[in-house]
Amino acid sequence: MCGIAGALFDSIQAVPAEEAVGRMVRTLGHRGPDGSGLMRLCSGDGAANVDLAVGHTRLAILDLSERGAQPMRDETERVAVTYNGEIYNFAQLRSELERRGRRFRSDSDTEVILEGYREWGDDLVNRLRGMFAFALWDGERGRLLIARDRLGIKPLYYVERQGQFLFASEVRALLASGLVSPTIDATALDQYLAYQTTATPRTLVRDVRMLEPGRLLVKSAGMPSISRVYWDFIGSTDRSARTATTDAAAERVSQLLDESVRLHLVSDVPVGVFLSGGIDSSALALAVRRAGVTPRTFTVSFPGAAGDEGEFARRIAEAVGADHTEIQLGESDLLQMLPDAVASFDHPSGDAVNTYVVSKAVRSAGIKVALSGLGGDELFGGYASFGRLSHARRWARAWQRTPAGVRQAAAAAVRTFAPSSIASEKRAAVLETDGSLPQAFPVLRQVFSKAQRLRLLGAIGGSGEGAARDPYVALLETALTNATTLPFISRVSYAEARTYMHDVLLRDTDQMSMRHGLEVRVPLLDHELVQYVMGVSDEAKQAGAGPKPLLLKQIQAALPPDCLRRPKQGFVLPFAAWMRGALRPYCETHLLGDTLVGRVGLDGGAVAELWQSFVDGRPTVSWSRLWTLVALSAWAERNGATR
Repeated sequence: MCGIAGALFDSIQAVPAEEAVGRMVRTLGHRGPDGSGLMRLCSGDGAANVDLAVGHTRLAILDLSERGAQPMRDETERVAVTYNGEIYNFAQLRSELERRGRRFRSDSDTEVILEGYREWGDDLVNRLRGMFAFALWDGERGRLLIARDRLGIKPLYYVERQGQFLFASEVRALLASGLVSPTIDATALDQYLAYQTTATPRTLVRDVRMLEPGRLLVKSAGMPSISRVYWDFIGSTDRSARTATTDAAAERVSQLLDESVRLHLVSDVPVGVFLSGGIDSSALALAVRRAGVTPRTFTVSFPGAAGDEGEFARRIAEAVGADHTEIQLGESDLLQMLPDAVASFDHPSGDAVNTYVVSKAVRSAGIKVALSGLGGDELFGGYASFGRLSHARRWARAWQRTPAGVRQAAAAAVRTFAPSSIASEKRAAVLETDGSLPQAFPVLRQVFSKAQRLRLLGAIGGSGEGAARDPYVALLETALTNATTLPFISRVSYAEARTYMHDVLLRDTDQMSMRHGLEVRVPLLDHELVQYVMGVSDEAKQAGAGPKPLLLKQIQAALPPDCLRRPKQGFVLPFAAWMRGALRPYCETHLLGDTLVGRVGLDGGAVAELWQSFVDGRPTVSWSRLWTLVALSAWAERNGATR
């Protein structure tokens, strides 16, 4: 796992590409503490006058020698790559390439990308099984090929404007280039307030875009970039899964998970497992055991705190014969971590501190690679949203035929007569929709309601720029139009995976784990497994009394029943109590100071009102809403961002 950066200029600029990339690489040092490299591929000579440089910071996982260092050129020196990720089937691809006459000088998966491109061209990406973001320069064709993995596990940000194209693993690296201004995008700001993140491809920085998952982008000097989809979450569904019985589907899922875990264990350094004691991480630990490896499991516990899962994790670890480490943290430990955790945000989020805590603890134990159960809730129906939307589906058709005025009247009645709370506000907002998945799902995922956002944004919200059409509604409507045969639960899985999972969980996991030089792998997001699960019928996914039956069926005989059938319990820190207590001065500095009003442009009175409502304990304002604003303020202040 690494950090990558690069700059392609159509002509000689005041700041040379090599200098800009050097700045970016220095900013990415935390992602690759084992080494760094900088390569100027075109110096501005020749008719094209192109200036191109790429850089890399290395976290050595495969081929720890200098032969695996990057940026890397092929033997002809006409093709070069800078790459972040892991290709889990690289050994198989290497064997195939060697049979075709390709020669290798290292044992790294990086060189497989180089030689694979020389053999298969752009079609290389369809053969890769893993997580990746890479930029490959083809000197003969004079073009830069940028690719991102199918599920968007690894990030890739870029800026394109007249004569300049820059890319990097993190937004902060692009800002460090000295060529990108930290100007806040008003439309993205509205998205952030709604969903505690921005919808890909936007970021909070006006000129910075995130390459969407499953896409290739080609950039040639003097030409605008061209982006195309090479894998689609819905279009790639395994059709054979649709007719599988519950038992057959569970058996196939077990086979695919075992295969994915075996591939994800490929490493030249020890691999750990995040173990919460829930179904997803327990399934991973058991699959590691079935692969013939003693699982090395890690749990972060909070003795005496509500929601502590330490006991359940210990029992699961004992049942699978794991080498288990429980890292106990107290309130003072966590509070000491918070300032650095917030400072670690590459892009602000209201949901990343938990990942910071776990990553720091595991990396401190000497582990450089860890498996995570991320993706299990999205694929196997673990969120409450699956049940709520299934319920809404029953009345959606009738509701769609109901006049909009009647819907609005029903929503107004809820707001008037129901107890004032976040839940009742969301019920009213759902009633205002037509009940369809594209309309109802985004409402359930919103942090601040439309009315609250308009109050916070003030003049920005009224300008039109910050009130653009909801990006998630547009995404879901476009994608699901051609998914009429897809099982309903799989449609909700798509909605979760392309919004909250991609734009919050995966981004948070990357930025917080890489802050500590920890590579987190997600076997449940292996695309072969995803393609199969997306095709499984609703009946098979809901069979049985327990949650996530496709996963539960394969592990329940080996693990304690009460650990697996308990209510879903996330990893939650006691933020509400902290923000009203020990963290109150910190929060008030960020919420009531000059940053949100002066830099970000929010309405100070609206922010102060929200804070006072939270301090008073009113049910209409949760800690997570205020923490989203704290994170935004800290990010804007640290990066000098302004509207």
